[in-house]
Parts: sequence; C-alpha cells; structure tokens
Amino acid sequence: MSVFVGIGMGPIQTGIFLSGAAKGKFDRIVIAEVDDKLKQAINGSGGKVTINIAAEDRVYSETYANVEVYNPNIPAEQEKLTEAAAEGEEFATALPSVKFFAGCASWLKAGFERQPKRRRFIYTAENNNHAAEELAKAIGVEFPNTFYLNTVVGKMSGVVPVQDCAAQKLELLCPGADRAHLVEEFNRIYISSCPQIEERKVQNLYVKQDLYPFEEAKLYGHNAVHFLLGIMGKQRNHEFMSELRAEHDLMGIARKAFIEESGVALCKKWGATGDELFTADGFAAYAEDLLVRMTNPFLKDAIARITRDIPRKLSWDDRVIGTMRVILSQGETPENFAIGAALAARELAGTKDAAVIREKLEELWPQPCGDEHKRPPELIIKAE
Repeated sequence: MSVFVGIGMGPIQTGIFLSGAAKGKFDRIVIAEVDDKLKQAINGSGGKVTINIAAEDRVYSETYANVEVYNPNIPAEQEKLTEAAAEGEEFATALPSVKFFAGCASWLKAGFERQPKRRRFIYTAENNNHAAEELAKAIGVEFPNTFYLNTVVGKMSGVVPVQDCAAQKLELLCPGADRAHLVEEFNRIYISSCPQIEERKVQNLYVKQDLYPFEEAKLYGHNAVHFLLGIMGKQRNHEFMSELRAEHDLMGIARKAFIEESGVALCKKWGATGDELFTADGFAAYAEDLLVRMTNPFLKDAIARITRDIPRKLSWDDRVIGTMRVILSQGETPENFAIGAALAARELAGTKDAAVIREKLEELWPQPCGDEHKRPPELIIKAE
C-alpha cells in the first residue's frame, strides 16, 4: 500500500502536494492538521478536498478524494499519524515556518523508527533555503533511506475566507469549511536530488541537481519583483495586483528591475550552471511570464498580503536588501529595486529623514556595520 503524508493543510499543501499525490494515485493520503474544525469538515465530507485554480482566463476547480486528516495534538490521532509515518513513502511539509518542525518531529521520528529502512522522500516547502536540513536536525536520528529535499515553490496561492467565496464564485475546501484555497495554474515545482528520486510518485515535481541557483532566482527575482510591484501599487492605493496591469509606468519599472538588474546579476552569477534560465533570453522569458502571472485578475492577489511584514523583507538576505546586494556584488546597480526599497524603508521609519532611515535599516542587519552596509542605504535615500 502506497502512503503519502502531508503536514499542514494550507494552499501550498493542497495546491501542490495533495494534488500531486492524488494524481500519483497513492492508496492513502494522510494529512496532519491542528485546526480541528477544518479536520472535522474534511473527514465529514468523506475525505474530499476541492481547490480553485486560477488560469489566465478563468477559475476552475479540482476535487481530490481519499484524504484522511488527523490532529497531532490529540493523542489517539497522533498515533494514527505515527502509523502513517511508518508506512509513508513520500511526505510534504508545508508549514508557516521551519520553527514549526518541533511540533511534528517527535511523531515522525517515532514512525520512522518502526520501519527504519523504508525509503522515504520528504519535500519541505517552508520558503527556507535550508528547510530540509532543519527538518533532519529536528528529527535528530539518521535513517539510511530517508531523504530530506528542499523545494522551490514558484506557485502563487492564497486562502479566501468563506464570506468572500460566493462573490468570487469559489468552491469551499469542502462542505462546512470556513475557507477556500485559490492557487495559480502554474505547477512546475523544483526539488533537490537524491538517490532513486526518479521513482517518486507525486506529480509535477522537477529535479535539479543543484537547487540553490533556482532558490536565488525565486527570492531575488520572483519574490523581489512581486514585492516591488506590490509596494508601488500600495502607494497608489490599489487593492489587488491585477490592477497594476493598467499602470504601465509601474510595470515598466518592474520589467527593468527584473530583466536588467536582477536578471543580469543572476545570469552573471549562475551562468556557468549551463541552465537555460541563466541566459539572457531564458531569464527574460522567465520574467515576462511572471509579470503576467503576478497580475492575473483571477488570482485576486491582495497587495496587503504581498507587502506585509516590512521588517522581514528589508532584512539583510531577504527579497529587498538581499536582491540589491546580489546585484551590487555582480557590478550592477539596482536603481529600480531601490525605488521599492525606498518606499518600504520610508514605511518602516515613518519618515523620509535619511538619518532615521539608515538607523532603522541597520537595526535589522547583522552587526557590526561594515563597508557593505553603506551602499544600499545610499541608493535608497537617493531614490527618495
């Protein structure tokens, strides 16, 4: 009997891994979820889960059957999860942060110890470049045929509360659920490599021998431009990303930032990989495709979601300052990205005052400050 185990029941889990497991025809699909109301709704529906998929011209839905959901905080249900972990062949964690691994590591470890030699592929989707290593560390015991894999999830998705679903004509996750999941149609998810990975059953996962360059393309390309567009749209009081299609000047800034700044820098840095993405034509095609996807009117992507948590996004290695640093490291100047960074920094500081902006930014960055700390604020203040 083939068993897939998912941890977390958000739209990344349902829109990628549960979907891929259903299409891979696993005999059992078992999900760990701490929201007991959601768990009861899914199990009460006979184990059917529906997601909404935003194409470029419409929204359609898919329903997956044979889903079992258990709450790991209930001892009897944690035992069911432990049994599933023992028998599981492929797993996917899709939690808000790697910090939540502490909550699942004990029952995963207990399950693995019941069948220590079983081959397992574990996909980690926490938007952390080292999520796989963090999960292995949390479990703390090495199992010879258990492989922890990082992912690059370049798929946009969101949760829609029940009160908004009728207006958007969205299907609930299941009858009685208090939400819907809306995910974009794009479904090409990169994963790292391991022995025998070609035998995986979960669909729409694509192996890269070296995943790190693609992680940087996601964070310093996709995520960086998404935020740049969002923060510029916020300044003009837009609510949804799709509204920016009509803002031709903002789209032009985003296009230049993506192709001429991020793209040029990443192609310089990773061109030796030989992958088509890190060529001028390949990266330009990647950028143009994403600019269309980011502004898909059927995705209803809220600008408030994209521009939340400004301090994290202005941190040293994240999508704003991290992107500027990568571009500077390759001898290029992030003039267009500095526009978005300036808007974000002004929001963080609550003022346009250059000294206050420098101080607030440096509070977010590693100390002590050195020469590398000087250039991003100079560009940001100039962009003001």
